[in-house]
Amino acid sequence: MNIVIPMAGMGKRMRPHTLTVPKPLLPIAGKPIVQRLVEDIAKVCGTQINEIAFVVGHFGEEAEQNLLKIAESVGAKGKICYQEEALGTAHAILCGREVLNGKVIVAYADTLFKAGFKLNLENDASIWVQKVENPSAYGVIKQGPKGNIEAIVEKPTEFISDLAIIGIYYFKDGENLRKELEYLIDNDIKVNGEYYITDALENMNRKGVIFNPSEVTEWLDCGNKEATVFTNQRYLEYLKEEDLVDASAQIKNSVIIKPVFIGANVIIENSVVGPHVSIGKNSKLKHSIVVNSILQENVKLSYVNTEGSMIGNYAELTGKAINLSLGDYNSLVI
Repeated sequence: MNIVIPMAGMGKRMRPHTLTVPKPLLPIAGKPIVQRLVEDIAKVCGTQINEIAFVVGHFGEEAEQNLLKIAESVGAKGKICYQEEALGTAHAILCGREVLNGKVIVAYADTLFKAGFKLNLENDASIWVQKVENPSAYGVIKQGPKGNIEAIVEKPTEFISDLAIIGIYYFKDGENLRKELEYLIDNDIKVNGEYYITDALENMNRKGVIFNPSEVTEWLDCGNKEATVFTNQRYLEYLKEEDLVDASAQIKNSVIIKPVFIGANVIIENSVVGPHVSIGKNSKLKHSIVVNSILQENVKLSYVNTEGSMIGNYAELTGKAINLSLGDYNSLVI
């Protein structure tokens, strides 16, 4: 099994955090978003992951090395592929053409999920979906009498289905997908100036490829600060039976309300932390109360009461109760 992960977007809705760290490398319960995605896909596939193509902009050498390590963590070989221009989903996937062979999964890097199924690798293809309350805000699938997918409808104005596409796809024949994507590019088939994967899927469907829905139990978004904090909360709930407090952490005269993630060499003094808090390595908290928040690495908090916050690397905060989105290397006194 190979995986293509398009992730070249600027992450503008996550600023200021994405000014210094690409969005897919922001932490969820102590691990980068894209690492959580890769690990969960590997569990659902139940087979060896051979290669992972990360389709990026120019993130820098450190970020690229981190991505390669994530591939290695699941026993795969990582490849860094570049998308120089934002020309649509089909174009982004084709930038990872080197791994579009054999069985392939395409997954967008800001899409996390929980699933109770094992992927049927003998199906021609599958589109991962979840039931939603407002289908008109999503691309949805239309199913035939045998349950297979007959069509994809973007943001339907009339009810067609409540099964929304979450942005993960499986293809038994990666070479066929590559050819369909190349056909779009070669023939300049665009919608609003971009090449879309949905056009390739429709062509494949017309030619006899049978698409089946794979319904996940939970679809989690990391599109903005609020959604990312909520996703961190849900992951900590999934992992609540595990010990997520690093042995090197120093906790003095403090209350820890699980589930929480506390990284290496964290110091917590005279504070209350949790539930649903992730704290990156080398951070220091004193006389503070932190609930339902993400603190990245090397954060310093003193006399802070905060909930629902996301605080970037090397940020320092001294003050009073607040809900904020504080970027890397900021210092704030209130």
